[in-house]
Amino acid sequence: MSTSDTYERIYDLVRQIPRGSVTTYGHIAAAIGLRSGARLVGWAMNAIPLHLRHEVPAHRVVNRNGELTGKMHFETPFAMRERLESEGVPFDGDRVAIDDCLWIPPLV
Repeated sequence: MSTSDTYERIYDLVRQIPRGSVTTYGHIAAAIGLRSGARLVGWAMNAIPLHLRHEVPAHRVVNRNGELTGKMHFETPFAMRERLESEGVPFDGDRVAIDDCLWIPPLV
């Protein structure tokens, strides 16, 4: 399977994350059969083509601790958090209160 095929599978899962929920890089990797592929999922989030950015909600993907490790790839350092808060995602300090809004993707 090519990298572009893998990225498309990742983007398809990210599109399924419900508004007001988040998932983790690791959960996405596990769902597509890449148990140790969390880093690859991060690379895919950073590589979303411009024409897909409006339909792939990358802001809903956080690390396993609820940290916004991808925030530096948004238009401002605060955009990721602002988008999540506008959807009702709860925070505990600087982290998403992940136990309250975690979505676990189905295995594909």
